[in-house]
Amino acid sequence: MSLEQIEQRGMVLLGCGKMGSAMLAGWLSGGLPASAVWVLDPHPSDWLKSTGVHLNDGMPDNPALALIAVKPQMMGEALPAMQKLGNGETVFLSVAAGTSIATFAQALGERSPIIRAMPNTPAAVGRGISAVVGNAHATDAHMTMAETLLEAVGQVVRLDSESQIDAVTGVSGSGPAYVFHLIETLAAAGEAEGLPAEMAMKLAKATVGGAGQLAEDAPEDPGQLRVNVTSPNGTTQAALEVLMDEETGFPPLLRRAVKAAADRSRELGA
Repeated sequence: MSLEQIEQRGMVLLGCGKMGSAMLAGWLSGGLPASAVWVLDPHPSDWLKSTGVHLNDGMPDNPALALIAVKPQMMGEALPAMQKLGNGETVFLSVAAGTSIATFAQALGERSPIIRAMPNTPAAVGRGISAVVGNAHATDAHMTMAETLLEAVGQVVRLDSESQIDAVTGVSGSGPAYVFHLIETLAAAGEAEGLPAEMAMKLAKATVGGAGQLAEDAPEDPGQLRVNVTSPNGTTQAALEVLMDEETGFPPLLRRAVKAAADRSRELGA
């Protein structure tokens, strides 16, 4: 199934908050006609109203794809609107956290092609990464279409099983918040060492952003990049001895943090 089918048959967005809007903006800028998109959202933003999409104007009879982007707590209220598309040719793509494929199949029809994706918030600047997994009715062509859509806002990886989505949630789904907190605390530590607050924050943001870009672009892995900038008995080594401590440093701390997020994801999906 190609993106041309979306142009011909249309697609539906159930919910268009920050994530849905980021994706829609990527698709429209990539050439998807606004006339091919039907959005159902009770509180549309001014930006959404300006796009020219069909807004709260029903839906096509047989859309190629329906994107489910409502918050998990709104799912029970929102899904009935999609039931008439179930057990047919429409592919359902969910970017909602904590809602399993089985839950969607029960609500939408057991024969429906359903793909679950876990994107993250850097999608808003085209730098997201999404993990996808489909049910038995989602063909390779369906998966490829979903991946192509998600690539409008960043990178995509395909999972072997839905059980991996909880780990993805702990690493990349919730991960941006860990990095934002790293920036906060790095800036605060710089301030504690005598830097003006504004300067410390500017240094912290640029350092984390630049190092992240370098880690993505460099041929070496992050461990080697770390070695490359660590002089024996120098300033970086002094800091890393604190951060890499196996009892009090990053290794046990991030293991606990990622496990806590993954465990909570399992609870939400239970």
